[in-house]
Amino acid sequence: MIPASWRRWPFPLVIGTFIGVVLAAALTACATPSAGRVASPAQPTTVASVASSAVEPAPLGHAKPATLEIPAIGVRTGEIVDLGLSGDGSLQVPRDAITTGWFTGGPAPGEVGPAVLAGHVDYKKVPGVFVRLKDLKAGDEAVVHRRDGVTAVFTVYAVERHPKVSFPTEKVYGDTTGPELRLITCGGDFDSSTGNYLDNVIAYARLTRA
Repeated sequence: MIPASWRRWPFPLVIGTFIGVVLAAALTACATPSAGRVASPAQPTTVASVASSAVEPAPLGHAKPATLEIPAIGVRTGEIVDLGLSGDGSLQVPRDAITTGWFTGGPAPGEVGPAVLAGHVDYKKVPGVFVRLKDLKAGDEAVVHRRDGVTAVFTVYAVERHPKVSFPTEKVYGDTTGPELRLITCGGDFDSSTGNYLDNVIAYARLTRA
């Protein structure tokens, strides 16, 4: 089990890697494929990509996210919940299909670094809050309303799909020069024998205004 004192950003490299792998495995009805199953596709699939803007807004102070809107895919969440670590060291996940969670071990949206929001693609036969995450395109916006009253607007610059067995931990959790956002859910092929998806869909976005 990881000590609670190590939950805040930045992590030591080994701890960051461990948590990245756990996050990729924990978003289920979306759990890790059974041992020996080969995930498909074998290589990451980039859905959208755009060059970085030359100008970045100033980082914001720490404040928890309250709600999330992604107009391009019809997302408008209720209250965002905190996601920490369970007693066995695994990442907690939202308890239903429609709730979005924020990983409290990383930056808050608007702080320097990659803030992580996670949600289900589906859960118990109910379409999840991020069911259309794979449809995001470069230039689409994710709007995070923070509990301090500030609205942080992030612009998507890439959307990728990766097999869970090769989750891009460093790219998702590694240091960034400015405030960024990661939106993560499951995707790809569904393994009916285990009831799990084999891949993760990850949207990458940068703070563009607040």
